[in-house]
Amino acid sequence: MTHDVLVIGSGAAGLTAALELAEHKKVLVLAKGKLTSGSTAWAQGGIAAVLDAGDTFDDHIRDTMVAGGGLNDQETVEFVIERAPKAIDRLCELGVPFNREEGDLHLTREGGHSHRRIVHVNDATGWAVQAALLKAAEENPNITLLPNQSCVDLVTGRNQKDYSGSGRVWGAYALDEESGKVVTHLARATVLAAGGAGRVYLFSTAPRGATGDGIAMAWRAGARVSNMEMMQFHPTCLYNLDVKNFLITEAVRGEGGRLFNPVTGERYMKKYDAQRMELAPRDIVARANDDQIKRYGLDYVHLDISHQPPEFVKEHFPTIHEKLLGLGIDMTKGPIPVVPAQHYTCGGVKVDLDARTDLPGLWAAGECTESGLHGANRLASNSLLECFVFGEAAAKDILLCWDKLDDPPEILPWDESRVTDSDEEVVIKQNWTEIRRFMWNYVGIVRTTKRLERAAHRIRLLRDEVEDYYGHFRVTTDLIELRNLLECANLIVTSALKRQESRGLHFTLDYPETDPIARDTVLVP
Repeated sequence: MTHDVLVIGSGAAGLTAALELAEHKKVLVLAKGKLTSGSTAWAQGGIAAVLDAGDTFDDHIRDTMVAGGGLNDQETVEFVIERAPKAIDRLCELGVPFNREEGDLHLTREGGHSHRRIVHVNDATGWAVQAALLKAAEENPNITLLPNQSCVDLVTGRNQKDYSGSGRVWGAYALDEESGKVVTHLARATVLAAGGAGRVYLFSTAPRGATGDGIAMAWRAGARVSNMEMMQFHPTCLYNLDVKNFLITEAVRGEGGRLFNPVTGERYMKKYDAQRMELAPRDIVARANDDQIKRYGLDYVHLDISHQPPEFVKEHFPTIHEKLLGLGIDMTKGPIPVVPAQHYTCGGVKVDLDARTDLPGLWAAGECTESGLHGANRLASNSLLECFVFGEAAAKDILLCWDKLDDPPEILPWDESRVTDSDEEVVIKQNWTEIRRFMWNYVGIVRTTKRLERAAHRIRLLRDEVEDYYGHFRVTTDLIELRNLLECANLIVTSALKRQESRGLHFTLDYPETDPIARDTVLVP
């Protein structure tokens, strides 16, 4: 199947690129699972943009650089932040029903921001954005949306009938989950917008499908990845044994939420960041929560906003309030039990300001990339913004250089002649669980060289087993994800061992100081 452009991923980055491209080209969008199953729909907080007269681009840039531990690329930060207001205007045109106050967009504040600059739709911004983008895509005759497609690998020159080692990307092999067949999707240009790798950890706020597919596929195809050790842990994920991975948005702290030790009753953030307290960047708050839990042997800490008027809480956080009520927790009357959990992949496939990767024919945008925006720690609500800006950048660059992009050559079909159906699915489940557990225990919020080396050893042991399994049996979504999880685990651990300092999200007891010069950790295939 040949198309003008192939977009892998149906979230904010992928659909933004598709809508821009569809004004001139035919676009196929592949989604793993449902079209709404990506991370975009899960985003509660909002989108950061300078819209208030008292705020400035310089302030937003400075806040982003401070949160990012100086590892950000200044040019990228400026590029994204200066395009934020236009991105909000475009979303308003698409019908996103942002909260308003007397006609103006309501702005909230989150950790690390010096001003109120977060536009939002109550506490379910991502879902509203996803719905608006998807509606526009469904109504566009130049866009074909294909759900339930698990991409196996990128198609490169190595898959040409006349072999080429150029690394040129011509599309992707994807497993159609309904038929069980692998289909070859070819295109003159491919946009990778496949999301992050959060599910490499035992506890994560990321959706089930966030298994690092895009990062792993690009790495195997020959693209560099950068700063994979910078995995962001959200400070406040709901602690509940029956409900997994429910995020309590940053905005709860932005609107006055306070953190307490449930045993001592102490409001402890003054020990870790006396000036910003609960509004400190996520890495600081996450480490503080982790330290309290470990120091006192707790299962969780308390996040309390019950000092605010009940109507204020219900108005600002209707989704969270309703969800918690169903679990017997009334956030208007008492505290919420919370724990840190993996939340965002700050590293990924290296891209430039045109969203180009190292590989000809491959552009990338969103959480699967490392653009230079987030540095060592993503500032709250900059993630959706990055998707819009780089999704548009990818589309514009593809259209600009379209005449230089060749039609795909003859590609070898997917070969299943030497494999059989697996009769040992338990192997996949066992290895999946093992990876996520040792990554949580050894490569978590606080690290040591010994823990990282233990994780690396387990990865080496698992690699042969997973590759042997992959080589002998027909692919399934679970097998594809297991292979990609292991690849991403290896990239994270390798990067963490290379960074012999503590900076942002990477905190190691063996190297607690921060180097005077900030350097990216770039891995080359």
